Amino acid sequence: MNNSHRPCAALAMARDAAKAVLGPDALAALARVCDLEPHTVLDDFSTQQARTVLRDVEVLVTGWGCPPLDAAALTAAPRLRAVVHTAGSVRGHITPECWERGIEVSSAAAANALPVAEYTVAMILLSGKRVLERARAFRTSRRRDEWLGLSEGVGNYGRTVGILSASMVGRRVIELLRPYDLNVLLHDPYVCDDEARALGVRPVGIEELFAGSDVVSVHTPLLPATRGLVGRGLIAALRHEAVLINTARGAVLDQDALTEAALAGRVRAVLDVTDPEVLPPDHPLWECDHVTITPHLAGSQGNEWGRLADLAVAELARWAAGDGFAHAVRRERLAYLA
Repeated sequence: MNNSHRPCAALAMARDAAKAVLGPDALAALARVCDLEPHTVLDDFSTQQARTVLRDVEVLVTGWGCPPLDAAALTAAPRLRAVVHTAGSVRGHITPECWERGIEVSSAAAANALPVAEYTVAMILLSGKRVLERARAFRTSRRRDEWLGLSEGVGNYGRTVGILSASMVGRRVIELLRPYDLNVLLHDPYVCDDEARALGVRPVGIEELFAGSDVVSVHTPLLPATRGLVGRGLIAALRHEAVLINTARGAVLDQDALTEAALAGRVRAVLDVTDPEVLPPDHPLWECDHVTITPHLAGSQGNEWGRLADLAVAELARWAAGDGFAHAVRRERLAYLA
């Protein structure tokens, strides 16, 4: 079906997010498929300017820092029919009133998943060769290590990688790991055994995932049911010097239990997220040789924002043509999404 028209659209997000994600080329591409409200970024729906813009808007192109689309905002936007989000999670601004009104929602979560998956695969491979630790030691010693005397625990041949949750990111990690000589396990209570095998992984229980993996990579969204999911028992079950990678949310892990295990030298960790972000300056993980902490950089940054913008433009073009969203967010799936 193709009933293409040019919907009236406006940007709704923090101004610095708009500047970062939607450069001149992206704005020009948006303007080719919609009548974009010029020189306006809505970061507060309660102002007179916002109410004037919202009066005629059919589509909101949202991003980080978008205010909640609550009942008052929706009342000011009687023609609003769709939201195209240029980032991942829509939890911060899509309210129950949006679903009740029948507003269609699209997200760029699929585009944002790729750099997170790339980061994860890089860290899996680097941790296998103990690159980060050995680089730190090399900087101090200025001497080559005894590489012929390294244990069989160093390297990536035949290592077992456990994926906790076949989320959008988790699935991309599985896909990107296929060329490597690795054994991949998966725990996800919402994925049946046949689906797991179709992904090319072996489905296991969560205890077996932790006990049987050299690396466990966490891709579980932070929901009430997953807060503290990776607790003391699972961390204790990890193999000696196994690696725990977290690019999901810090609160999915029991950080105190992880800290104890890492300080004791039992486990290693790569953390792109912590609880809180940022850790206090005197937190022991900062000085722990077995832990690498990065500043929540796995998701889209720099030129990768262009991928988010491209997806948003494509989604708006599909919707304007009457073809619907390729990356629609469904209300019934929200219980399982970040």
